[in-house]
Amino acid sequence: VWRPFQLSPDMPREGRNRLEHYQQIFGAERAGQIMRNMQVTGGEEGIPFGSSPDAMSPNTLAAHTLLLWAEESPDVDADALAEALFHAHHVQCADLGDHEVLVEIAEGAGMDGGEVRRRLQASADEERVQAAIRESQARGVSGVPFFIIDGKYGLSGAQPPEVLVNAFRQITDG
Repeated sequence: VWRPFQLSPDMPREGRNRLEHYQQIFGAERAGQIMRNMQVTGGEEGIPFGSSPDAMSPNTLAAHTLLLWAEESPDVDADALAEALFHAHHVQCADLGDHEVLVEIAEGAGMDGGEVRRRLQASADEERVQAAIRESQARGVSGVPFFIIDGKYGLSGAQPPEVLVNAFRQITDG
């Protein structure tokens, strides 16, 4: 199950240049190091992280709203839509704040592009997404990924596979 969370909730609707955004958060040297590490580590795992001087850090509210609609639709594979969003953002450097980009991704997942466009333009369900984000924050979520296991145990951040396996073993062993 996918739940919304914005790492940068104050991101302007139009987003910001990704490199500039990272530099603002981490400083110029660390930002470059983080981006290089993502490309190297991703490449080792078969994820060809894209690199473009024009890549954007988007306001992800509309993308989270799209994923909410997919979760609620029995005819849409929300996992496939999430993967398409990740691929578009991280590999293709697509701007997930751009409604037309989201419409194209939604259509690829079998959603009605016209309906998605209309709902995005109307900001339909954004308040529901923001409420879900507030609920996550109240539960202590402060970053992504965040895994809630068995409805009560939380793991925050990117974890090595063995950490997840160990958590599942501890739960199943009682």
